[in-house]
Order: sequence, then structure tokens, then C-alpha cells
Amino acid sequence: MPSIDLTGKAAVVTGSGRGLGLAYAHALAAHGASVVVNDVDEAVAEAAVKSITEAGGTAVAEVVPVGTTEAADRLVGRAVEEFGRLDVLVTNAGILRDKVLWKMTDDDFDAVLTTHLKGTFTCARAAAVRMREQGEGGSLILVGSPAGQRGNFGQTNYAAAKAGIAAMARTWSMELGRANITVNAIVPVAATAMTETIPAFAPYIEAMRNGEPLPDFLRKGEGFGTPEDCAALVPFLASEAARGVTGQCIGIGGDKVALWSHPQEIAAAYADGGWTPDTLADVWPTSVGAELQSVGIAAPRFPEA
Repeated sequence: MPSIDLTGKAAVVTGSGRGLGLAYAHALAAHGASVVVNDVDEAVAEAAVKSITEAGGTAVAEVVPVGTTEAADRLVGRAVEEFGRLDVLVTNAGILRDKVLWKMTDDDFDAVLTTHLKGTFTCARAAAVRMREQGEGGSLILVGSPAGQRGNFGQTNYAAAKAGIAAMARTWSMELGRANITVNAIVPVAATAMTETIPAFAPYIEAMRNGEPLPDFLRKGEGFGTPEDCAALVPFLASEAARGVTGQCIGIGGDKVALWSHPQEIAAAYADGGWTPDTLADVWPTSVGAELQSVGIAAPRFPEA
């Protein structure tokens, strides 16, 4: 594989003040890209920029909450103003408002959909317009989640947004193919402020912060590691080495990288003249209903004590 060199390219990474977003921004800068860091907290954004520049990279901050057209235009405009172009967009910004269905409010639902789904849409649209004008291709890297692939208890809003992001990646890969713009969704799994709230993971994350490595059953078996483990996928997808990769959902975490399948029909049955409720009931158990699909994110498989 050729060396990954993003020198001369400009990137926007939304929600990149800390956590996974900051790791993505650092990885892009380390491979030569100039980066617009985005966060809603000015101090956090400026600290992120400082950490990148002190490591030898180039970065500026744009403080704005994503979700609106105006915010998207500001982010793309900042890249063009500072670096003269835009080549890479990573839509990482997100929030959580977890509740079960019967307790979730309209505001809980709307806030998460606005940041994740509409934020991805508005930023990607603005980036696509600019990249098409430049005529040199580009990369849209959308951030998904296992919750969007399989659902997750208490995350109606988040799972719906992330499932929509996967669908948008597939759709936009077709629409932007002629412009040589690749579009992929990444599905990261890492030790973050969100995952450390899961009791089973908490002691391992705490040990990691104290300098102990994560055990192999997490890094390999669960594909669970640090934000930096996930970050390698971003400069790869932004590079010429991945120019033929588009419309995919790619998982990464710990020592594991994986390709998620697209939804597809797995069983079918036919009835001359169509179906009735009775004929469906007759054939269901032995045809399409013989092996129903599972839902939810599988619980971690911890070794026995």
C-alpha cells in the first residue's frame, strides 16, 4: 500500500474538541492535512488546536454547534478562507439524550436528530458543493455507530440518526461518484466518555488511564480500544489508497477492523395470486420466519473469573 500522504489537503472535523473527533483531527494532521477543528466550547476547541500545532500539524478552530445550514457554511467557509480548499469532511459531532421510548420527549428526539442527522446532512451538502466546484474529488467520512446498525435499548433517537447516516452514505456514494467524491460511514468502538458509563467497561477504562493496556479479549474479541485506535481509518479513507472505497460501513476498534453488510433480503416465499393473512400464517414458521434476525448490540463477552 502506498504511504498515506495528505499534504496539501484541507479537512473539517466536526465535534473534534475531544474524544474520537480530536483523535481524527490529530490523525489527519499527522499525515499532512490542514484541519478545521470544531466544537461548541471555545476553550476546548482552542486547546485541541494547540495540541495539534504543538505536534507539528496545522489547525484552526471554528466554534459553532452543527445542525444548521449557517453552521455548515461557516465550517466549509473557514476551510476555504484559511487553506484555500476543502478535501475531507468528517461528521463526528453528536450528543446523547438517552431514554426509553415512553419517556423520551420531543426535545430529546429533536436535539439528537438535529445534531447527528441534520448536522451530517447540512455539512455534507455544503462540502459536496465546494468539492464539486473544485473538480478534484474529495472524501466524506460520516460517523456511524453499532447502535445504528443493530439498534440499542434506550437510544431511539441516537440509533435512528445513526441508521440514517448509514443510509445517507450509501445514497451519496451514488450521487457523488461521478465527481470522484467517496462517501463512507465509519463505525467506531472505543473507550470514551460515553462507553465508560457502561459498568462492565468502567474498570478496564480506569485501568487503561492508569497506564495498563486493555486485555486482548477487549482489543480483539470485542474490537474495543482507544480513540486513537479508531483514528487510523480516517486518513486512510481520505487518501488515494482508498479512492475505490465508497458507499461502505466500516467498523474499527482496538485491534479489529471490519466491514458491515448492507441490509438485504435473506429469505423469500411466493404465493400464486398474492398473499392473505391466513396463507402467511400457514407458511411463516417454515419459510421466511424460520430464522428471524437478532437485534441490539451484543453484551461484551468477559472471561470467566
